[in-house]
Amino acid sequence: MCIGSPAKGDQPMEMFLMVVCMSLLGLGVTALAFGAATKPVEEETKPLPEQVREPIEVVVPTRFFADTPAPPLSRPRVPIEALLLQIDNHVRLEQAAAESFLESPSVALLHSRTISPLVH
Repeated sequence: MCIGSPAKGDQPMEMFLMVVCMSLLGLGVTALAFGAATKPVEEETKPLPEQVREPIEVVVPTRFFADTPAPPLSRPRVPIEALLLQIDNHVRLEQAAAESFLESPSVALLHSRTISPLVH
């Protein structure tokens, strides 16, 4: 055995102590980063007294809790059957476009506009 060389059983203890020290160092860096991230931001430029103005109050009527109901829409109601027919026609046109693209895929077909009146 040489003088100054650690005993055989000391290596695991050195590794354990190194892991503990590195963990504490990492914890300290994390705590500093968290403290810096949650610190309130101070305004660097404060307005001069002559620049300070009174806030202007704007009264805007809200309709969230309105006493009177909103007036009915002036548009005529469309029957649900007509809307369902339009949606069905749109789905058929989109399915046909997808099938034609799958038969012969091309960039022109991929970027072409739809002929459906329901454009999203």
